[in-house]
Amino acid sequence: MASPDLTPRDMTPGQTAARRALFSAVYGTLLASALLAALQRAGEMYTPYYDAMWVLVTAVMAALAHGYAHHMSAHREESAGHRWRILARRLWAEWPLVAACVPTVMLLLAAGVSGWPEESSTLAGLSLNAALLFGLGALSARRSGYGWHSAVLIGSADLALGVAIAVANAVIK
Repeated sequence: MASPDLTPRDMTPGQTAARRALFSAVYGTLLASALLAALQRAGEMYTPYYDAMWVLVTAVMAALAHGYAHHMSAHREESAGHRWRILARRLWAEWPLVAACVPTVMLLLAAGVSGWPEESSTLAGLSLNAALLFGLGALSARRSGYGWHSAVLIGSADLALGVAIAVANAVIK
């Protein structure tokens, strides 16, 4: 297992890619949670299909913007064809961000099909995402070389971010 104090320069390309993928998955899960909370509209007609599409569209746009920003920040003098290939690779590397939103999208689609009430669907989605954040945080820590105790603490910190979104949702609404 990799040592936690390894810098990206010290890691293999596979280790670096795995860390980036887990980072993007945490980011995508937080994004899905924030969107789910923000799209909840008490007193208005519940539109789970509309909400699901907005979560998905926002995730795709965030992934494209993130990949493009990475590409532009590392811009070098190269042939146009090479730059386009690098851009395509950077955009493709953002797939975990979009994939992390899929559980929320699926939950919203299931809510629409099953007729679940909005408040229950939102609570279920925020709870699911908080649990995913814990798991992703712990997995990321273990893959980075941390022991189980530290991995649980790091997973708990990610879980706390998900809980903070749920609390913010309750306070704002």
